[in-house]
Amino acid sequence: HSLSLLCSSPQAALKKTPLFDFHKKHGGKMVEFAGWIMPVQYKDSHIASHVHTREHCSIFDVSHMLQTKIHGKDRVKFMESLVVSDIAELKDNQSTLSLFTNEKGGIMDDLIVTKTDQGYLYVVSNAGCADKDSVHMKARLAECKVAGLDVDLEFPDEALIAVQGPAMSRVLQEGLKEDLSKLTFMTSTLATVFGIPDCRVTRCGYTGEDGVEISVHHSRVVDLTEKLLTNSEVKLAGLGARDSLRLEAGLCLYGNDIDETTTPVEAGLVWTIGKRRRQTKDFPGADVIVPQIKAKTARKRVGLVSTGPPVRQHTPILCPHGQVIGEVTSGCPSPCLKKNIAMGYVDAAFAKNGTSIQVEIRKKTLPATVSKMPFVPTNYYSG
Repeated sequence: HSLSLLCSSPQAALKKTPLFDFHKKHGGKMVEFAGWIMPVQYKDSHIASHVHTREHCSIFDVSHMLQTKIHGKDRVKFMESLVVSDIAELKDNQSTLSLFTNEKGGIMDDLIVTKTDQGYLYVVSNAGCADKDSVHMKARLAECKVAGLDVDLEFPDEALIAVQGPAMSRVLQEGLKEDLSKLTFMTSTLATVFGIPDCRVTRCGYTGEDGVEISVHHSRVVDLTEKLLTNSEVKLAGLGARDSLRLEAGLCLYGNDIDETTTPVEAGLVWTIGKRRRQTKDFPGADVIVPQIKAKTARKRVGLVSTGPPVRQHTPILCPHGQVIGEVTSGCPSPCLKKNIAMGYVDAAFAKNGTSIQVEIRKKTLPATVSKMPFVPTNYYSG
């Protein structure tokens, strides 16, 4: 999902979030992303915005993402027929990263599932997969209904903003009566936020910093964003900073770092597969995925660091003798580390941290090193 400027496609065909006019008013430079028109940056540079998020707090419009509610007493059974996680073992209002997999063991999307105490599961999945995910869920829903299961899907008309950075809790606490110190990483609550009722606040994000994602009625999102921006520590941030922040945090972007050709084991996402699910092997692609956990895979997702020209998606990765051993899936100069960071897949023999390898940029081979991820330490709030 590379960001392309708007010359390529007519704006009319692109979807707009409820913050579209707000972005324009605040100097947002709009680009096409996953069928939506979204801000890549505002008046500040991408780098300044990235650093501001790490040091203070930024608001990202993520309303393009697909939000789904799953109702009915068989909702957990329904969800577990689609994903790799143990949803049954989640506590009330606990969230988990999970994966939709296909019968071949490939990743159809990554998503966050929250087991709310309101009688539904709350799911957030990627904008670029929204059509595919909704078709996939509806098809399984039809099968489940035929089998007599009590389950229903709802696609609520809600906006979604991410408030990310070390100042988030100070900023948000002013508008909340609930004590944010009790809302730990990957937990969720319904709250009135700055006087706006029925907001779902989930302590998660895509930056590696402490943060929340707030689901709010589309008619109130501008109001909420304006209230948050009255605090001088808060600025707007776009997709440019979002991408470099998530890469520093070692987080995958669907369509780049994971897709239907990669399995959870190759992608280093085994931890998303519930222990019980490994035993029962009753998720799509389990016959392919579960044996890989023990047997290992021929290739692995790794982090890379280098100096010199930036390493981008599709850059070939070579062994010290110059043989191609893999390909970069995401890369950028790291604003925090002042060197190039990237992730990609390499032959398993070269996947150990500290391994010297090479990258090929414009027909030149340059040295790089396999590095552990996250590249920048994460600051999630665990209480």
